[in-house]
Amino acid sequence: MSEILNKYDVVIIGGGIGGIMTAYRLSKQNDKLKILLLEKGNDLSERKCPLITKNKGKGGCLKCANCAIMSGMAGAGAFSDGKYIIGTEYGGWLTDYLPADTVLSYIKQADEVLVNFGATTKVFHPNDELKRECLKYDLHLRQTDLKHLGTDENYFTMLKLIEYLKDKVTILTRARALDVDKNTNTVLFSYQNTEVSVHGEHIVFAVGRAGSQDFRTWCDKNGIECNNNQVDLGVRVELPSIVWDKFSKQIYEPKVWYRTKGYGDVVRMFCFNERGQVVMENTDNVLTINGHSYAQEDKKTKNSNFALLSTSTFTQPFKEPIEYARYVASLANKISGGSVLVQRFGDLVKGRRTTPERLAQSTTIPTLEAVPGDLALCMPKRQLDNIVETIYALDRIAPGTANMDTLLYGIECKYYATRPETTDFEINGCKNIYAIGDGGGFTRSLSHAAAHGLYIADKILNS
Repeated sequence: MSEILNKYDVVIIGGGIGGIMTAYRLSKQNDKLKILLLEKGNDLSERKCPLITKNKGKGGCLKCANCAIMSGMAGAGAFSDGKYIIGTEYGGWLTDYLPADTVLSYIKQADEVLVNFGATTKVFHPNDELKRECLKYDLHLRQTDLKHLGTDENYFTMLKLIEYLKDKVTILTRARALDVDKNTNTVLFSYQNTEVSVHGEHIVFAVGRAGSQDFRTWCDKNGIECNNNQVDLGVRVELPSIVWDKFSKQIYEPKVWYRTKGYGDVVRMFCFNERGQVVMENTDNVLTINGHSYAQEDKKTKNSNFALLSTSTFTQPFKEPIEYARYVASLANKISGGSVLVQRFGDLVKGRRTTPERLAQSTTIPTLEAVPGDLALCMPKRQLDNIVETIYALDRIAPGTANMDTLLYGIECKYYATRPETTDFEINGCKNIYAIGDGGGFTRSLSHAAAHGLYIADKILNS
């Protein structure tokens, strides 16, 4: 469906999993609804990173206008390793607004939708023995039921779901929302070199991480109060997969947090990718690090990787935590000559730079071609001290983590969108305009964003 109408029952801004689930539930429950979904990036089948498809991971980021990894139908989660959390212990802040059993119910409903389109039914369950092992060393294992969809299998599941929606919803890709008039519920967007204006009886901001800055700008412009979320800053750790096999084989993701003795700060180990690869991401021309992990055996590597990030929550007078993280990441981009850095753990603790010659001697072979260098030149001392201390702590439950040749890539940062003031997710002062998912600052996982999309759809259907 491609004809653009003047008026829609629902306009959804953003084609990530939150927006997709909103559109799915609305169209499934009421096929008479006129629904428009706007996505600034490409259709999922057209999301191809030239660095990966043409250069095989070698060379610098080409800084495309819309990063194929971060933007497009299925959102940033399209090429994540596809972890699906079936629980409320972590993954977002929906339980600050809804009863935990309500959130869990919607998570399970979203899981049923994904299974209907091909997602795995295999579930990893918590393991208290591993949790006890962590507690011996003041390490805290957060655990819940978890699925690993896999970067590859998750892609095909979302592809099927999007194709199903195309017959029921008007989906416009490469359509960038420019403004929303909160008084008239008018959405202005650019599409095919033209500015288009449509009315939406209901409007859903489902902009994801890639659209969080634009959403904050819109909130500021319209006088909408927002609350800053935390920002996580650190590195992506890569090491031989056997080091963490004891955990990954039983629970898949060892999600561990540790309170450092030096500063009393919380450092989180998460986003674990068993036998995966390290990748670059481009968000508004700032290059950061992430990890992928595939379900198919022939795409697996000999390494595992995970994020190790130090958490900071800013108070008055500073109100720009996202800019802080972007600034630190941009320093690494400058030092690396427009790329990202990699450093051996042993070189870091010795206070020396990793050179190409030293990297060539590493027994851990990097899965991403990054620039050998010195993370201490761009990362604040406090966060770097926290990371070093935590690596030594993790070494006690997974010996080999603090190996000389463990690789640290920087900078990785997770910044969570500033959260607008809402009443049951309807933005205060904006009738029938809602904020959901990661871009609204309410979630930080595939499952919670998906659940949020279903919840908002039901709210609209019952309004």
